[in-house]
Amino acid sequence: MTPAANAFPTPQILVVDDDAELRGGIADYLSQHGYGVLQAGDALAMEQVLAGAPIDLIVLDLMLPGEDGLSICRRISEAGGPAIIMLSAMGEEIDRILGLELGADDYLAKPCSPRELLARVRAVLRRGEDARGPGPLRGKAYYFLGFTLDGVRRQLRAPNGVSILLTAGEFSLLSVFLDHPQRILSRDELIERARGTEADVFDRAIDVQISRLRRKLHDCASGEIIKTYRGAGYLFDAKVTRP
Repeated sequence: MTPAANAFPTPQILVVDDDAELRGGIADYLSQHGYGVLQAGDALAMEQVLAGAPIDLIVLDLMLPGEDGLSICRRISEAGGPAIIMLSAMGEEIDRILGLELGADDYLAKPCSPRELLARVRAVLRRGEDARGPGPLRGKAYYFLGFTLDGVRRQLRAPNGVSILLTAGEFSLLSVFLDHPQRILSRDELIERARGTEADVFDRAIDVQISRLRRKLHDCASGEIIKTYRGAGYLFDAKVTRP
């Protein structure tokens, strides 16, 4: 998801949770570590905040009154909204994978330590900055199989002209693939190149993001672009050209 343009001197985080005490505790802790933090207790309050302030990241509880966190996550992801870290008392792997499938950038099971949440916040925001900042893909257009990647907007345009929004994680993975086309990359290598020093943070997300990126590409092109080589890794099967 593309973080909003930030007019504030520090990243702005929105904590959405119906537990006022927990929400306030998270907000206080993140504020103490230099972030601007706003709060909302449900989807309606969240929308009011988003309408009035640029938000870089949402810490989103899964179980909310009214519209639940999964529905919110899907809606924000499809609209190219802020990055999302989802919190849930349901820590089963299937719940975690579902959250990532719907567009969350990371997922933490409750209860989680404030320090771990802070580490995840920093990692997600850093990946967003990496996606926008200097680098081999930033500010350039890349072409493959009729697709065009705009490195500035982190936007992928399909051969039929349709824009495909990418999350920070998906953009990082596609960046690695476009830098190393026609080469088998192991899962560990993808994690290291896409996540850098945050490679140990929720590496299970890599598998889900590869699946999600593969599906987005496959929906707009015939044939399999990201191929799996069992026991070896993944190969981006396309010729990549640059202007």
